[in-house]
Amino acid sequence: MVAIFTGSMLQRVTGMGFALVAAPFIVLIAGPLTGVILVNVCSVLTAAVVLLRVYREVEWKKFALLVPAAAVGILPGALIVQNVPAPWLEIGIGTVVIAGLATAPLFRPAAPHTGTRPLLAAGSVSGFMNATAGVGGPALSVYALSTRWEQSAFAATMQPYFLVIGIGSVAAKLLAKPSSAPTLDPWAWVAICAAILSGLGAGELLARHTGVQTARRLMLILAYLGSAATISRGLLALVA
Repeated sequence: MVAIFTGSMLQRVTGMGFALVAAPFIVLIAGPLTGVILVNVCSVLTAAVVLLRVYREVEWKKFALLVPAAAVGILPGALIVQNVPAPWLEIGIGTVVIAGLATAPLFRPAAPHTGTRPLLAAGSVSGFMNATAGVGGPALSVYALSTRWEQSAFAATMQPYFLVIGIGSVAAKLLAKPSSAPTLDPWAWVAICAAILSGLGAGELLARHTGVQTARRLMLILAYLGSAATISRGLLALVA
């Protein structure tokens, strides 16, 4: 609940970051298969609420290109999730998040790379990462940096994108293995919704008093720590 609250809060401030913060901890607690599906569900709920506030700034043309590109990556990602042993999947999930976080700042070319092909490539990689690790943001962060996508438009466009690919990722994995659906008590779902809504509310307040750079630094610290913990759990399982 703490991870979901923090991820929702930072998503409201920066436009993304829910999965980066929440996914490593949820996967660590709930396991890789159920954990990733639960991350996808929470991401859908968070994006839907944020979208209500920022829909006027969404660049719908880019959104229309990103969604089918992401679908190309979601399908093989869903198959990998069903067939890779849990320890290796945990190691892979943590490594994917760390790699995405570490490489995004490196892509700052002198001239922006625009066009349809880079956008489609970023969408495909994002869809694959979302299906396997519950984290579709790093690939698009790299694209946003390399194309100098204006921050407010980028953040707004990510909300319907995360909403759609989250639904697609959950549907693909449940069709492949219906038994992988999270089996939580009703009170747990109520608590999750409360954590999301309260996190978004706290994000509203945080945005008024804290700079975006400060929130991003906190998001990165938590995401790195959670990813390292997930990798450690996978390694310990292999050694045992």
